[in-house]
Amino acid sequence: MMIKSSRPLMAALAVASLAFIGTPALASGGTEHPPAQKWSFSGPFGTFDRAQLQRGFKVYKEVCAACHGLEKLSFRNLYQPGGPGFTEGQVKTLAKEYKVKDGPNESGEMFERPGRPADRFPKPFANDEAAKAANNGAVPPDFSVIAKARTYERGFPMWLIDIVTQYQEQGVDYITGILTGYGAPPHGEKIEDGLHWNRYFPGNKIAMANPLVALFDDAGKAQDANFYTDGTPVTREQVAKDVAAFLMWAAEPKMEERKQTGAKVILWLIVLAGLLYFTKKRIWARLGDAH
Repeated sequence: MMIKSSRPLMAALAVASLAFIGTPALASGGTEHPPAQKWSFSGPFGTFDRAQLQRGFKVYKEVCAACHGLEKLSFRNLYQPGGPGFTEGQVKTLAKEYKVKDGPNESGEMFERPGRPADRFPKPFANDEAAKAANNGAVPPDFSVIAKARTYERGFPMWLIDIVTQYQEQGVDYITGILTGYGAPPHGEKIEDGLHWNRYFPGNKIAMANPLVALFDDAGKAQDANFYTDGTPVTREQVAKDVAAFLMWAAEPKMEERKQTGAKVILWLIVLAGLLYFTKKRIWARLGDAH
């Protein structure tokens, strides 16, 4: 009787599984999933590539910083342990390039001064209204935690596999996809004024113009082949991955420390479990002898 009564349940589970498997791998409508990239910091023991972080910061500073801020990041984070590996002198020079509002002074007035390593990155706009006026009514999001705040649904069975592989790079995959997903719309697709076609953006129509146009011509060739001083090839994919990696670090600058701490805790728990096991055996062995 128990076997017969379980058949409807098994049939329902089978139908549900087919429904999940048959779900198209699209984020929204006809939007494609951004392809999964390989990252040095993925997995429980992954670490940041310092050279990539420095290249990514260069891209952020020269391409993104005019519209997108890093409000939660201080200049000094760039030379602290776990960071991109800049020297303190480099960061001091960098900070001086920015004007930071300070005060009040002895006259009770606010004033601007050159930045210091302890300062946070200044906002690119004085307020949201100024940001809207410069960006067709839209406020560009802050980039401090953008790599953690953006994601997409990977669907079944990938979400189940992600639990096992500890995949947490949806954000950087998404950012890389957006930066490389610009192109001409499909035939017959109408694009409203102020919008741009992007194959990976939900709905495919994005207000932000391609930010990499300043680095590449229409054929995709780099305007400046020496943009990277370490000899890394300047391609759309490389630039997109570099800035995405930097934004991942900006969102979680203590990630390496967290992973190292987690590994130590797991190791300690394994040792503790072993000690408890042998202690239990020793105690119960005595009790058995007593009986």
